[in-house]
Amino acid sequence: MSFRLIAATGVVFALSSPAMAQGSLNMLCAPAADWCEAIAAGFQRDTGIRVAMARKSAGEILAQIRAEAQNPRTDIWFGASAETHISAAEGNLLQPYTSPNMAGLHPWAQRVHAMSGERCVGVSSGAIGIAWNRELMARKNLPLPASWADLLNPAYRGEVQLPNPNSSGTAYTIIAGLVQLWDEDRAFDYLRRLHANVNAYTRSGAAPMQAVSRGETALAVSFNMEVTSMQQAGFPIELVFPTEGTSYEVACMSIIRGARNLAQARRFYDWYLTPAAQNIATTVNQFHTPAHRDAAPDARIADLSRVNLINYDFAAFGQGDMRRRILARWDREIGSLPR
Repeated sequence: MSFRLIAATGVVFALSSPAMAQGSLNMLCAPAADWCEAIAAGFQRDTGIRVAMARKSAGEILAQIRAEAQNPRTDIWFGASAETHISAAEGNLLQPYTSPNMAGLHPWAQRVHAMSGERCVGVSSGAIGIAWNRELMARKNLPLPASWADLLNPAYRGEVQLPNPNSSGTAYTIIAGLVQLWDEDRAFDYLRRLHANVNAYTRSGAAPMQAVSRGETALAVSFNMEVTSMQQAGFPIELVFPTEGTSYEVACMSIIRGARNLAQARRFYDWYLTPAAQNIATTVNQFHTPAHRDAAPDARIADLSRVNLINYDFAAFGQGDMRRRILARWDREIGSLPR
């Protein structure tokens, strides 16, 4: 099967005339491009449905489906944290759907489905950790971190990179996690003090990890699966989960309300909630904890049962008012600070 890149719209997978009779699907995808392309190709191969896919960050996807609410161009939204999907569900932007394949999922994947009024379902999970470039840390003789408190060390001035919560779902999960670990005022006080060590707030959640891998910055805060992917690619990076506790995500999938290709969107939804579809991730160097209980085990996927995870409240932090307030406070108190 061949596919070609379309610079303006993402990836369109070409197919023969008989397959075109199966219809088409327009997908917005938040994870790494390789994973997005692989599942689009796999679905098309298995069903003959033509897939037009664009990869964007969680914040960009949410903004797009809000802008297109009266005339949706997207059918399926794959990836990004449950909070982002719940925020969209609250705005009546998502179509309720319950797949017949729900029974095979872990409880955490089913829980967000219920929490969102059946408007999204969990597809994978991962936890926030602190990552660093082993070679750069040694060359600069920097201490190794083990906690959130350690990141405030003046030795790290200008050495930490973080994503921007206005465009990155990863960043929102980090901040919401700190608020729940402590309280909102303490979390923002921490972020203000950490700002002195931050060299950039990137548009995407993956960008800081990529910068660490290339040796452009010493440290980043990222999801564990992003780090594992880079480690498997041969980059000299390490990860620790903060001792105080850390947040985690349940990445979700949802169907857009008013989807033009509703039958194809439901078929994709059902297709991805199978072990075979969820096993695609590791074939393209993506090591998220899969939602299906029968997905193939992989030793490279972190055992989150051994991580000090906070009791993350997806419902509360997915609410639109909560999200807007936290983002506004970040802009006012952190994003406006000089660097």
